[in-house]
Amino acid sequence: MLSLLDHEKGHQMRIGVPKEIKNNENRVGLTPASVSELVRRGHSVLVETNAGRAIGFDDETYRKVGATIAASAEDVFAGAEMIVKVKEPQPQEIKRLTPRHTLFTYLHLAPDPAQAEALAKSGCTAIAYETVTDDAGRLPLLAPMSEVAGRMAVQVGAHWLEKPQQGAGVLLGGVAGVGRAKVVVLGGGISGTNAARMALGLEAHVTVIDKSVPRLRELDLGFAGKLQTIYATQEAIEEEVAAADLVIGAVLVPGASAPKLVSRKLIERMRPGSVVVDISIDQGGCFETSKATTHENPTYLVADVVHYCVANMPGGVPRTSTLALNNATLPFALALADKGTLPALLADRHLLAGLNVHRGKVTHPAVAEALAVSFTPPQTALAA
Repeated sequence: MLSLLDHEKGHQMRIGVPKEIKNNENRVGLTPASVSELVRRGHSVLVETNAGRAIGFDDETYRKVGATIAASAEDVFAGAEMIVKVKEPQPQEIKRLTPRHTLFTYLHLAPDPAQAEALAKSGCTAIAYETVTDDAGRLPLLAPMSEVAGRMAVQVGAHWLEKPQQGAGVLLGGVAGVGRAKVVVLGGGISGTNAARMALGLEAHVTVIDKSVPRLRELDLGFAGKLQTIYATQEAIEEEVAAADLVIGAVLVPGASAPKLVSRKLIERMRPGSVVVDISIDQGGCFETSKATTHENPTYLVADVVHYCVANMPGGVPRTSTLALNNATLPFALALADKGTLPALLADRHLLAGLNVHRGKVTHPAVAEALAVSFTPPQTALAA
């Protein structure tokens, strides 16, 4: 397990933190505390002006911990070897990447062939937060944002169930003499578990559907029987979703596109004003009717069912999200900086699992399969 105390002496790296430019994205790749850790180890950090201002990290705060403030994103990319971001690079950012760059951020390449192709053409080394693993087979850099998204899903679901938002006018917890709303959560992983926890806290009737019996058993025990757990068959999904007020899609296949569990026909069977929240939208979404939306225009209607499919949900609570994300990513960023990118990747199989693109090669099997491109084992790509 990586520790903040591990330190390879001698190697120095120039690290860049550009301001995020995706719609309403106010998270930032490195907090001042993270910058301080890197600077103490002899690395230099270049932060684009106002990169963290929206969440209370102004330029002066970064200067005090040893960062240099850059006037523009162009300056950051030109002056840095490793780029630390939050969201996938936008087209104008990819144009600034070269073979000397290491990109460390969320990528979600499976549903985004254009981004994958552009990253390959850039020649950069692209490491995706969402496919880094740990000894238990989990995804530690995806986990904090999955927690945030799961909890947010219930907040936004409750909001969009309100009549002024085109919802059915249903209160999740009901009141004395009035039944509770029915919440169905597809997937019992981290997002799904956090969604279930929040929905139960609001006293809704909660059902979690998953294809893992051991996971369903854990949920049943963990929540002391307060939620209903159902094994995922198509018949069960159709029965539960059709009767739901709020459906939360929280399905994840690491690196791959999300399976379409809910068809358009099933959406059409739902009660008008029901709400679906698709946490899986970063990986293409698990509702057939899903299409990515933004915080600026978060919803749309299909068959009078409200669809909330914001592709960067945790960006809605950017300060909480940035702090939680940095808690998870900092040890890996330190390893990359202290050892250098290639030695760090070769020294840690979990970090190596995060390598998605290197010098034009796609190096993650699930990503290559989803994109229908040739797969190059990461060790082979690095050796070349």
